[in-house]
Amino acid sequence: MKLATFNVENMFERPKVMNLSNWKMGKQTLEDYKQLNELIQKTVYTPSVKSSILNIMNRHKGLLTQKKSAFIQLNDLHGKFLKKPKGKPYQIIANGRSGWLGWFELINEAVSEPATENTARIIDLVHADVQCVVEVENRIVLKRFNADIFKKIKAKPFDHVMVIDGNDERGIDVGIMTREGYEIICMLSHVDDWDKKGEIFSRDCAEYEINTPKGNHLLLLVNHFKSKGYGKPAQSNAKRLRQTTRVREIYDSYIKAGYEYIAVLGDFNEIPANSSLDPLLRNGSTLTDIMSHPKFQGSGRPGTYRNMTKNEKLDYILMSPKLSAKVITGDIECQGVWGGKNGTLFPHLKTINSETEAASDHAALWVELDI
Repeated sequence: MKLATFNVENMFERPKVMNLSNWKMGKQTLEDYKQLNELIQKTVYTPSVKSSILNIMNRHKGLLTQKKSAFIQLNDLHGKFLKKPKGKPYQIIANGRSGWLGWFELINEAVSEPATENTARIIDLVHADVQCVVEVENRIVLKRFNADIFKKIKAKPFDHVMVIDGNDERGIDVGIMTREGYEIICMLSHVDDWDKKGEIFSRDCAEYEINTPKGNHLLLLVNHFKSKGYGKPAQSNAKRLRQTTRVREIYDSYIKAGYEYIAVLGDFNEIPANSSLDPLLRNGSTLTDIMSHPKFQGSGRPGTYRNMTKNEKLDYILMSPKLSAKVITGDIECQGVWGGKNGTLFPHLKTINSETEAASDHAALWVELDI
């Protein structure tokens, strides 16, 4: 059987700020968006809180005056939040969270049709029996993609499609598609996992147990860890460490319970050397990454993201010892990525004529297993 993971970077719609050509271009906007939603959750809006909200809103043209900027909009559904007295500057008139109903949200834009079709082409090229997907909007969207886009490119759709809604309101959840004979027999979400510092998973650590045609059970822990694209690196690393620590606990509990075939996979948003991945890659872990496996073919490039350099290895398929022993081969499929400034760093699909038509900034990673 073939198992794969692929960060598809949304199927049909994606926040505009996350679709810019360079992550750094949208970093401040994402930080401002996060801070605005944290500030409005305060029980009491002190003068300092109100001043901070107004200052951030004022950085985004139109957000204060029209409730909508190029990337962020204010949805105030009930109660009074903001007003502009005649001859005076804008004021926050709500005195706390209970004084109004609303929130700030990111503005979406459609993913280009060629990009969506090229995403399907990469998935079809990999042709996995069990395909994990990262950054998908929701199950209905994935179901629509499976039914309509594969048909359009004359590819065979999957037989089973599932997404469990996660904690991220931007629509970047993790999901799974499986073919006939690979039944999803059990699912479990960890969106409500908390530790002493609060909510653990930015999205989820979604568990899917698959029954294979040979009668084996494969347990998948599908993840999309804390991004390093915005926020202070120390805080991002700390959050990601909490996530990997919890995943290690879950993995260890299943090993102790007698599970043999387990994979922890997805977009970990960090390179192997970073200490936030220690619970999964070091610290006595028994997990093996397919890209470190002796039977991994590889393309000669050590990464999985953008230019595929050593510092762009973000995607993983980590396997338990008995699953690792069943590896036949593995590889990455990078023909959906626009490599380099002009797309000439490595071959890509002939249907990709520009960076905006790329299937994703991520390569698909896969492993073939004898189970």
